[in-house]
Formats: sequence, structure tokens, C-alpha cells
Amino acid sequence: MDSALTLIGLPVALGIIMLGLGLGLTTGDFRRVARHPKAAVIALVCQVLLLPALCFALVLTFDLPPELGVGMMLLAASPGGTTANLYSHLFGGHVALNISLTAINSVLAVFTLPIVVNLSAAYFLGDARSIGLQFDKVLQVFAIVLLPVALGMLIRARASEVARRLDRPVRVLSVVVLVAVIAGAVLGERDNLADYFVSVGLAVLAFNLLSLGIGYGVPRLAGVERSAAKAAGFEIGIHNSTLAITIALSPALLNSTQMAIPGAVYGVVMFFTAAAFGYLVNRVGARPTRNRTVSSGPDPAETAL
Repeated sequence: MDSALTLIGLPVALGIIMLGLGLGLTTGDFRRVARHPKAAVIALVCQVLLLPALCFALVLTFDLPPELGVGMMLLAASPGGTTANLYSHLFGGHVALNISLTAINSVLAVFTLPIVVNLSAAYFLGDARSIGLQFDKVLQVFAIVLLPVALGMLIRARASEVARRLDRPVRVLSVVVLVAVIAGAVLGERDNLADYFVSVGLAVLAFNLLSLGIGYGVPRLAGVERSAAKAAGFEIGIHNSTLAITIALSPALLNSTQMAIPGAVYGVVMFFTAAAFGYLVNRVGARPTRNRTVSSGPDPAETAL
């Protein structure tokens, strides 16, 4: 689970993918997020407060061993992964919102992640194993997310026709790269996957599905438009499992293989559940509504972020 593919190959691949995402963005997309912060605020509340509470309830419900319980809480406290931006791009989410949330969550995690994990260790293990999230981890996330996106946006601003022509090929390449990374991760862990899934698979699957459902459902109930709700769903439903695994395995932090297992299982499961989620949401959203009254203006629920 701590192979070169996971720790080096995936961030590099995602950095290339983020370049493609930047080709489809303008500064106006981010100004729109700033003018309508509703979706961002709702997503952050769900991510920082609601998910750790739900994850704690799941750990108790499934009666997980203490180390796995701490690993689950570590996963819940981890910020959204950069893969969320790709899925949002592929399924029509508000990518600018995703990128903004990833950046904000990465900064917040410096403070919230140690609090959640330390409290979890005190509760499940009976000790106050203290950890802190180094600032270099935050810088890594920013480098993977923001720098390639900024380069893509620069290309679009200076050579819009080039960006337009590159958009479709880069989307196809993004899917190919993602599939290759998934296949490599599964093959690399094929000897351990069965044991991992037996020990924590159901709890991880339940948490993943709850994260996706809450990330999309809560904003929609609050009147957030569909593309922003999809972005929130992916951002909240796709945690940075690589970060969780790194913290669990690091000798300077938790130094526990057991605590890394939930992140490893999640890192496999989320690829498939996120794809199914995106397909389902788009399919439901594409259904024609019968007997719908034509209004003279847009639905406020569909226009406000």
C-alpha cells in the first residue's frame, strides 16, 4: 500500500490530469464561487463536522478493533483527494468549486486532522498518541492541485483555441491514466486485498457511500444547483486516502500498518463507487420531468451556489 505507484505515481499522474482540468477553467469560474459561497460553506461543514461524527458511529456499529477504528477516523479527517477534481470534471461537476474546496480543506486539515486523530486514539486506544500534520504535506497538495491547474488556465487565457482543441484528448487521456493507476494499485495489493476487505471492507464501503450521499444530498436539500452539488459530493466522498496511508505508516507519526488498512481499502473502493455515483446522478438528472410547468424564469434552486 506504500508502493512507489501509490506514493509517487499517483500524485504525478494526478498532476498531469489537473493540467487538463485547468484548460477548461477561467478566473470567472472562481469569482462565481466567491460570489455564491453557499455550496462551499455547506460542503466544508459536512466535511469537517458531520463526517467524523458519522464515521465514529460506524466504527462503534461495526465494532471494529481499536487500531482500525483510529484508521477510520484518520480517513474521515483527511481532506478531499485530488481525484475528486477529475471525477467532477468527467461527470459535469463544478470543477472550480472542487479545486477551491480541496485547497481550503488541505489548510484546515493541518488543525482538524490532528485533533480528530488524537481524540480517537485517546478513546479507542486509551492513550493520547499525539500527531501533527507537517506543513510540507499541505504544500504537496497545493503543488499537485494548484500549479498544474494554473498552467492550464494560463494556456487557455493566452491560447484559447489550443486549449479548446486539447480539451477532449486530455479528457480521454485522463480516463486512461486513471484506469491504469487503479489497475496498478489493485495488482500491487492483490495478495493483501482479501484480508483487508474482510477486516474493514463493509465499514469502509458504508462510510464511502454515506460520504457521497451526504456530499450531494445536503447541498441539494439546501437549494444548491446540481453541478455544485455534484462537486461537493465528489469532494466529500473521495478522501485523500494516500495522505491517510502516509500518516498511518510514517514512523514519525502513527507508525501503524493496522491504521493504514482503512485508507488502503478506501483507496480501491472509492474509484468504483465514485464512478457509479457520477453515472447515477447524471442519469437521474437527465430524466425528463413530466407535467412540468414552464416558468418565466430560472428556478432559484438551480441558480444559486
